[in-house]
Amino acid sequence: MDLLEISKNNSKKNAPLYIKLLSLFSVVRGYNIFLIVIAQYLASIFIFSPDKSLRHVLLDIHLYLIVLSTLCVIAAGYIINNFYDTETDRINRPVKSKIDAIVSQRVKLRIYFALNFIGVLIALFVSFRASLFFAVYIFGIWFYSHKLKKYPLIGLFTAAILEILPFFAIFVYYKNFSEIIFTHAAFLFFILLVRQLIKDLERIQGDFVQDYQTIAVKYGEYFTKILITLLVFLTLNPIYFLLKYPEIGGMKYYFYGSILVLTVFVFLLWFSKSKKQFVILHLLLKFLILAGVFSLALIDYSVIINRIL
Repeated sequence: MDLLEISKNNSKKNAPLYIKLLSLFSVVRGYNIFLIVIAQYLASIFIFSPDKSLRHVLLDIHLYLIVLSTLCVIAAGYIINNFYDTETDRINRPVKSKIDAIVSQRVKLRIYFALNFIGVLIALFVSFRASLFFAVYIFGIWFYSHKLKKYPLIGLFTAAILEILPFFAIFVYYKNFSEIIFTHAAFLFFILLVRQLIKDLERIQGDFVQDYQTIAVKYGEYFTKILITLLVFLTLNPIYFLLKYPEIGGMKYYFYGSILVLTVFVFLLWFSKSKKQFVILHLLLKFLILAGVFSLALIDYSVIINRIL
């Protein structure tokens, strides 16, 4: 019996504990959080602190606390976003919505407040500024979920900024203000903007019903595709400058591959009309982001061997 069938046959109170945990894992998107944790550590090793040993980075208690705090706050963010998107998810994601509903809204909110409190408290052991950063970040996620996501441009840029902010916490911790880091951030920012617009096309039906004034709802599919194409073109600019940095090492192959993937992406975009086709494009962007995370290890081949030794 699969998870969806169990969700039909069990009330929220009677569902087994492991089913509730799986449901909660779906709500907080545990797979995304795991990827963010990996990305934070890889970025710390290969970008933010290239001169420090692998042992020093992995055993850095303050870095560990920042990552742990990020994990708690982002998980809470997914919960509050799920809370406000319940009605739209029933239309856009009916299967996932039924799985998420196994855990009651009351329990979700309790976990939301608990995770936020724990996240801020953990950050306080690093510094007051770190704690304040995560407190502001929590407010930003709530305000976006509650208000800003209903507005076209503001919602678009806020979503991308909130996704990239966890890396800003690491950036501030290491105080590494090199140009290559800002260029990496610009590349990721454009990709996240494109991903958000694809999600808007994918969920246009539910957003329309709930009167979420996303760009896709307000300006239509054709205009959204033009905007996505423009953003993909702009993404080529940070790629061009990154390829000029010898410091990126073997990661240059990832960026060459990104040009190919983005070209195919735009080609498929203009032939996509159904939700299923937009989901495929969304998965293509997820693959590009995932590949980017693990390709960080290609920046310096020697790091993998020398730092371990």
